[in-house]
Amino acid sequence: MTTILIPTDFKAQTLNCVPELLKKVYPERLNIILVHLLDITYSEQELLMLARRSSEYRHIPGEFYAACARLKKLYPERIDNFRIEFFYGSTVALFNNLLEANSIDVVVKLNDYHYDQLTQNSIDPTALIARCNKPVVQLDCKTAVDYDLPKVEKNQKNPLTPNAV
Repeated sequence: MTTILIPTDFKAQTLNCVPELLKKVYPERLNIILVHLLDITYSEQELLMLARRSSEYRHIPGEFYAACARLKKLYPERIDNFRIEFFYGSTVALFNNLLEANSIDVVVKLNDYHYDQLTQNSIDPTALIARCNKPVVQLDCKTAVDYDLPKVEKNQKNPLTPNAV
């Protein structure tokens, strides 16, 4: 099982990279964490309520959830789980803590993609991805290509793991 982090602005276009990602890590099953990065607030009141905050989830369009469900239906043997997260922080140290806390194996960097801001506190993840301490896979997200992947056989190794041949 490989855990992948994909920064997103919750546009369905950011999920176009998933079929190519599945092809690259074949035959591994994936846990995919979709994360939107927000700069942390400096208001004491907002910081106190941060753990209970769920207002950001209203910015996620229904088509994004539908695209996740479609991918999970297309690749049921390859995608174990999609999880949506909001991350509050703008430093490399905090971003690396996020990666460690979620046991992230690989971070996806979308080529030539401009992340839209969901809120005034949204930040572009590109600089943090470039300086993180995990392997980064660069993928395109301009067009969706669905692959017919072969069935997973036992004892096949993940090409992204260091011990793979």
